[in-house]
Amino acid sequence: MNIKHVILRHLKMDLLHPFTTSLGKEVDRDFILVEIQDEDGRSGWAESVACADPFYKEETLKTNWHIMEDFLIPLLQQTEIQHPDEVSERFAHIRGNYMAKAALEGAVWDLYARRQNLSLSKALGGSKSQIEVGLSVGIQPTIDETLRKIEAGLNEGYKRIKIKIKPSWDLNLTRAVRNEFPSIPLMVDANSAYTLADADHLAQLDEFDLMMIEQPLAHDDLIDHAELQARMRTPICLDESIHSAEDVRKAIKLGSTQIINIKIGRVGGLTEAKKIHDLCQTHGVPVWCGGMLESGIGRAHNIAITTLANFTLPGDTAASSKYWPRDIVHPEITVDNGIISVPDTPGIGYEPDHDQIKALTLHEKVYTC
Repeated sequence: MNIKHVILRHLKMDLLHPFTTSLGKEVDRDFILVEIQDEDGRSGWAESVACADPFYKEETLKTNWHIMEDFLIPLLQQTEIQHPDEVSERFAHIRGNYMAKAALEGAVWDLYARRQNLSLSKALGGSKSQIEVGLSVGIQPTIDETLRKIEAGLNEGYKRIKIKIKPSWDLNLTRAVRNEFPSIPLMVDANSAYTLADADHLAQLDEFDLMMIEQPLAHDDLIDHAELQARMRTPICLDESIHSAEDVRKAIKLGSTQIINIKIGRVGGLTEAKKIHDLCQTHGVPVWCGGMLESGIGRAHNIAITTLANFTLPGDTAASSKYWPRDIVHPEITVDNGIISVPDTPGIGYEPDHDQIKALTLHEKVYTC
């Protein structure tokens, strides 16, 4: 591939409903949409999942734009790219900035798949024609409203329910959910809201037969999670603590986790996500794909990676209509009884809605290679 243009666009999309976690409330989504064009005029698409504020991770939209513009795009300009795996190699000496790296690498992967006349899922080595997905329910004003959200999701066929928890919004909530829905696949996500001092409290979650508790302790911790896991029957799933296959190796060796949430942006791209998948498969650790309130472009990448064999648990890739009045892809991503049919057309399988993208773009810059 000879890359001729890289186009960065700052988009802002309003959410249909506020989404609240222990980190705060989101009512809209600012993000960077990446388009990479080759010498033949083909385009590959991806998005940065960095938020406007550094609450989930230290990266933000503004820092991503800076890192891409001043460091990463010049590295893409150096020589022709034979395969997308080379992108992460070029970026390796730039520390951190995983979401910025993933956005550019993802667009290269989409472009590569289109040039090879392959779906992105096939280009990655995926084998599934359908994937199971679950629903993530943010923190609601009341338990009753949470129960109504869950019931609506179950009626739509979602295969797993995730509820967000935080101190004082955990045991009573989970007990109410389990009493109302005694047999559903259920997990809780703490987004790093607790410390090891809460171990006895968190251990009470064992009574609810949960699939997992996701990232209960600090965003950069492996050690305390190992101690907590030794005191709980409920499997711990790591999210924020994992940036690489090396992090996963250490977490497994320490006993910090039994399940891994793979978010493409958090781990620096599809190439590293594949490495994590393969390592977990070797160790018998199941994985699933987490969500970052992506537009249809990011959701399409999530769908593609989930077709790999060891993604055995339903991910967070809900339908476009759950989050956006109108998405930026057509057709929009739909879920039928908790199942997404994986597209088999070249690339991500969904075409950018250029009119909607233009309407939502706040700023755009073109970089010529």
